[in-house]
Amino acid sequence: MSLLASPYVATPLLLVASNIMMTFAWYGHLKAPHWPLWVAVLVSWGIAFFEYWLAVPANRIGYGTFTGQQLKVMQEVITLSVFAVFSVMFLGEALRWTYFAAMACLVAAVIFIFLPVD
Repeated sequence: MSLLASPYVATPLLLVASNIMMTFAWYGHLKAPHWPLWVAVLVSWGIAFFEYWLAVPANRIGYGTFTGQQLKVMQEVITLSVFAVFSVMFLGEALRWTYFAAMACLVAAVIFIFLPVD
């Protein structure tokens, strides 16, 4: 099996790619406040359609290697990580200490969700 075919590699890579797309779908239109709302919604839906072509396979590939709960927590950490970069580079916002505190809580969630239950 190639490294990219491994659920341990393919799942997070696909989730990162899908989260990048979904972040643009949800927040990219904020840089175009002149767009009518219906245009922003249609553009967002168009991006989200293609994002699902990454997110659904990521979860199907990962499920079994990871539990549903692990996949969800992994996705949330990836989402906040992607959004941190997006908010700084695309929206021009500064990251505050509270963002890092929230991220630390999510990292703790990852540690807890991946602990063995035996």
